[in-house]
Amino acid sequence: MRDKTYLAIGLVVFGALAAAVLAALAVTAATARAAVPGRAPAGGVVAAVASHASVGRAPELLSQTGLYRPDGSVDPRNRPFAPQYPLWTDGAAKSRWVRLPEGSKIDVSDVDAWRFPPGTTFWKEFSWEGRKVETRMVRVGAGGEVMFASYVWKEDQSDAVLAPEGGVPGVYGVAEGKRHSIPSVADCISCHQSSPSVALGFTALQLSDDRDPMAPHAVPVPEGGVTLRGLVEEGRLSPPRPELAVRPPRIRASDPVARAAMGYLSANCGHCHNTRGPLARLGFSFLHASGDSSSAEPVLVTAVASHGRYVVPGVPADSSYLIAPGAPNRSAVLYRMSSRRPSSQMPPVGTVLRDEEAAKLVREWIEHLRPTTASTALARVGGTSPPHESRTTV
Repeated sequence: MRDKTYLAIGLVVFGALAAAVLAALAVTAATARAAVPGRAPAGGVVAAVASHASVGRAPELLSQTGLYRPDGSVDPRNRPFAPQYPLWTDGAAKSRWVRLPEGSKIDVSDVDAWRFPPGTTFWKEFSWEGRKVETRMVRVGAGGEVMFASYVWKEDQSDAVLAPEGGVPGVYGVAEGKRHSIPSVADCISCHQSSPSVALGFTALQLSDDRDPMAPHAVPVPEGGVTLRGLVEEGRLSPPRPELAVRPPRIRASDPVARAAMGYLSANCGHCHNTRGPLARLGFSFLHASGDSSSAEPVLVTAVASHGRYVVPGVPADSSYLIAPGAPNRSAVLYRMSSRRPSSQMPPVGTVLRDEEAAKLVREWIEHLRPTTASTALARVGGTSPPHESRTTV
């Protein structure tokens, strides 16, 4: 009888605990949803970052977003641009456009964290073998909130349809057994909210007129395309920043290979690995700082000859570095950008194929690095502590 009583009491207590846990989970889920203003219902990849009201739901069709005129041509108010260090997306050909509201200015008070006027819209089209597969849109709302939307192109290429909130897996085959997927809301936020500027390819360095001829996968600026000098001359920046036209931003490097390698890492890794985002706690940064021309590139100061949390497989922990001068096979950065295993690949989303050209470039750069390379760079710009003497262990 006593055992049955204890059992009954236990069941009651267990039930109460279970109810409490479920209630807590419900509160947590509600809080998480509230933390992403602009979270869309099940029908659309729409999210707003920053603490502002939602910008609402994206149009159902790409043709309704303002990218095209009724005849299907791109609206001339939408100007093309081409970042000098493009993001790698499994060999996709990309076209990009921006619409800045008439008479508006970009706030460049912080030259490395541009703030765009309400109504600014960016589009990026992805195609393989001449076939349009996806177009992404980023739109700034009246309160500074940001909408993300992804559109999947119809089979007949007549228009593109708003993708569901969770994205669309495997929409297009990019190699044998490998398929491109439309990103989810969480994927959009994870990259864009980590960056100082919401438009990853529309920054002072990316639009610089001093373009890197060795940048992997770069394309020429389209006719009539936006450049940094053009923005200065058109009075589109506030404050005016004439120095950006006179001395256009450039990766600070002693040779062309180093310039291209660090530029690639800045564009493809720096939007997450920087000193301003959630991963700043890791202690290293790949993001170029256009506003600080007196310092060596952050990757030299914080990652070269620095140990990281990730240990290259088969390498003793004390011999594994983020970037090991002269030793590509002991460099976690190269290993992870060359991997496409979910547990080790970098970047963790947005690509299923290794960027062979970039991996070869970064390998060559690391092979020619020496422990004194970063020290020399620091001395040249007036720094004091070479990274191999003050390593950041993360």
